[in-house]
Amino acid sequence: MDIIKTILYGIVEGITEWLPVSSTGHLILAEKYLNMPFSEAFLEMFRVVIQLGAIMAVVVLYFPKLWPFCADKSQNYIKPKTWVMWFKIAVATLPALVLGLLLDDWLEAHLYNYVVVAAMLILYGIFFILIENKKKKPRITSIDALTYKDALIIGCWQVLAMIPGTSRSGATIVGGLLLGASRPVAAEFTFLLAIPVMFGASLLKVVKYLMDGLVFTGAELTVLSVGCLVAFLVSVASIRFLMNFVKKHDFKVFGWYRIVLGIVVLAAAVFGF
Repeated sequence: MDIIKTILYGIVEGITEWLPVSSTGHLILAEKYLNMPFSEAFLEMFRVVIQLGAIMAVVVLYFPKLWPFCADKSQNYIKPKTWVMWFKIAVATLPALVLGLLLDDWLEAHLYNYVVVAAMLILYGIFFILIENKKKKPRITSIDALTYKDALIIGCWQVLAMIPGTSRSGATIVGGLLLGASRPVAAEFTFLLAIPVMFGASLLKVVKYLMDGLVFTGAELTVLSVGCLVAFLVSVASIRFLMNFVKKHDFKVFGWYRIVLGIVVLAAAVFGF
C-alpha cells in the first residue's frame, strides 16, 4: 500500500509541478487522504526531494538546448547562445538563492497551512485571468530575446513562490507574461529556471535532514526512489502537454482551476473532509 500511495503521490507531483496550478495545494490534499505512514521530518524532506524526478524530465527533454558544447568538432565547439542563456538563468536564480537560504525554515513553520495555500491559489488564479484579458502582442518571442534585467525580474517573481500555494511555475509565468513574453517563452524559461532552484532546494532539504541526525530506512529510500521515478515519467508528459497547449490556448483555464481548487482546499480545512 505504501508503494501504491507513493505512485499516486508521484503522479500528482509530476502533473502539478509544471502546470501553473500549485503542486503544494495538490500535495496537501494528497497527504490528507493518502496518509503516508512516515515521520513528519521525512515527509517534509520528501515533498521537496521528489522534485528531483520532475526536474530530470526537463534535463532530458531540453538537453540539446542546455548542453553548451557542440558535438560536431568541425564547428565552433562552444555554443555562445547557450552560455548566455545559462548566465541569464544564473541571474534569475540569485533572488531565490539568497532569500531561500534565509527564509526556508521560517516559511515552512509559519505559512505551510490551508488558509495561506488556498489564498495563494485563488489570488494567482485571478492574476492569470486578468493578465490574459489584457494580453497584448508579446515583445519577447524567444529565450534569446530575454534581457538580463528581464531574467532578474522573473527571478524576483520566483521568490514569491516560496509562499505555499503560489506555484513556482505559476509565479514565474505570471512574471514573464507581465514583462511581455509570449506564452511559450514564459513557460519554457520557467522550466529551465527550475533546474538550479529545484536541485538546490532538494540538496538543502537532504543536508538538513542528515544534519539533524536522521537516517534513511530501507522503506524510506524505496519510497523516495519510486516517487522520483514516477514524477520523472509523468513530468515528461506534463511538459510536452503544456508546451503544446500554450501554442494554441491561453492560461485562463488554469486561473479558473486554481480558484476552484483554492475553494476546495479551504473547504477541506473548515469542514474536515
